[in-house]
Amino acid sequence: MNATDRRRRWWPRSVRSRTALAVAATAAVILVGIGWWVHRDVYHRSTQVAEEQARTQLSALCEQLEQGVVPNSTSTVPYEVVATGRRTAVASGGALRLAYPGTRHVMPTPPTTGMAALTPLTTVRLPVNRNYNPRDKFDIAGGTQRVMTSDIRTDELSSAERTALGVAADAKLRVYVVVLPHTAEEITATTHRVLLRAGLVGLVLIAAAAYFAVRIALRPVEAIRVLTASVTANDPRERVTVPATGHEITALATTINTTLERLDNAAAQQRRFVADAAHELRSPLTTLLASLEIALAYPERTDWPAAATTAARQTRRLQALAEDLLLLARLDTRAPAADPKTVDLAALATRLTEQYPLTEGPLTLTCDNTAALYARGNPDEYERLLRNLVDNATRHATHRIQITVRNEGTWVVLAVHDDGPGVPTEDAERVFERFVRLDDARARDHGGTGLGLAIARDLAHRHGGTLTLAPRTLGACFQLRVPRASDPVEE
Repeated sequence: MNATDRRRRWWPRSVRSRTALAVAATAAVILVGIGWWVHRDVYHRSTQVAEEQARTQLSALCEQLEQGVVPNSTSTVPYEVVATGRRTAVASGGALRLAYPGTRHVMPTPPTTGMAALTPLTTVRLPVNRNYNPRDKFDIAGGTQRVMTSDIRTDELSSAERTALGVAADAKLRVYVVVLPHTAEEITATTHRVLLRAGLVGLVLIAAAAYFAVRIALRPVEAIRVLTASVTANDPRERVTVPATGHEITALATTINTTLERLDNAAAQQRRFVADAAHELRSPLTTLLASLEIALAYPERTDWPAAATTAARQTRRLQALAEDLLLLARLDTRAPAADPKTVDLAALATRLTEQYPLTEGPLTLTCDNTAALYARGNPDEYERLLRNLVDNATRHATHRIQITVRNEGTWVVLAVHDDGPGVPTEDAERVFERFVRLDDARARDHGGTGLGLAIARDLAHRHGGTLTLAPRTLGACFQLRVPRASDPVEE
């Protein structure tokens, strides 16, 4: 089993499932990106809140110390006040008092020189107290902590205030306030849990919504599939229902109906073609069979040369009809002309005029062209096209048939004109249909197979051109227009 087969086993086959999976995967990527952005923003804002809380506490402690008041040890924010010349802290509170009870101060002693300053934010490494068992996992018991500090000069305090604080006149006070880490971390962790739950629930809801939305959207497609499956070769007239919503399903239904209509027309045309071909084949076969049966029934009274002549004539007609049918079958494949060459249509028309056998005495065939005019294509197919037009003209012309070849810009126009009765306007397109004869009174032996003009038009389309019946007051004029090619000598 190769990788493709293994992937097909677990990859869902349903369009609904694939769409839901793709939408859920896309939503997951988007939600992860949003969660990362929310995490950074929440952590940043929570850190700002913790720093503002520490800054407020620092300001309140400095105000109390400047009034000679020892701050209360019960504080939510850990702090410590240290002074030069003292082994113990002036005051401490919060987690620092609980983590280091009855010990010397843990914060660094301020320097004795230099001006008092307010440090917005710095870090301090605290010693580890192994005997401390915190009730809160975020309580301080060692490690590097972020703190805010502020210095107070005792020489600016009164003697009573210094005595209350227990510091000397030349001592320097420094206040440390710890920026609690759990403020940002706890808020961020809570946000993570909320985002995770909301994201999972959102993914399930999005996938379910996509699944049912696609299922509802594909209901018309399923109805179209059921109706299309009911179309058979025996009854191709079934059509799908076109929704009135005007969305893509409407375009799909319209296209399918158009395709079914073309298939219906093609099937009807094929049935008509087979029936006409059978009728055309039956006529010479009946004549041939009848003449042979009579000759065999009365051999002594049969004119055998005449019977052989009749059989040969009918056989030639069958051969011509079979060749025409084979050529039409090949043209129906719509394959382009093989090995196209540059063909001089003027020379081709002149050569055909000189070589064409005119069996009717009064008829004359002339060619009118001024110079060489080239087109790309198969020379034999061009000759077959022109010969079919001339054959059609000889069956209807009274005295004269004229071939003209002229240049019209990027096109070469070849026209075959006869002085016969012409073609009614309403039959201008019908004459190009297969097995169509407008002169029903003409004998079948002289009326052709009814495929010549159909083959000629198919050959014209095969070479990128057109074959039409030009309106004329006298006779019929068939015009062939094909793209003009450059002179091979000039190239």
